[in-house]
Amino acid sequence: MSYTLIKMIHVSCVITSFLFFFIRGVWLIRESPILHQRWVKILPHVVDTVLLASAIALAYKSHQTPMNNPWLAAKISGLLVYIGLGMVAMRFGKTRQVRINAWIAAQCVFVYIVAVAITKSPVLNLL
Repeated sequence: MSYTLIKMIHVSCVITSFLFFFIRGVWLIRESPILHQRWVKILPHVVDTVLLASAIALAYKSHQTPMNNPWLAAKISGLLVYIGLGMVAMRFGKTRQVRINAWIAAQCVFVYIVAVAITKSPVLNLL
């Protein structure tokens, strides 16, 4: 499979994963019963598995490692924070407010991850 095709799959999964996370957060805020349906609990795992597989394939095809590319290490670190916040938001938050705050924080981390991917720099110049 070509690098370009894998990258297209990866970016498509990034967009799909984020949009679905955003929608689930809206359902969380609205206390929608849709959030508790089986497909809503399964689909993110399917998308995120394809996302992770495509990320690994991209790194392999381009011979990039987190040890040699600080921006890639930053993306992976950001991803771990994003996953942790997502778990608090969707499953482990003790109160509704904690879940909503974790959801908002996860979106901020997502923006950081995308910015690092675009700039290939772990340090973002915000000013």
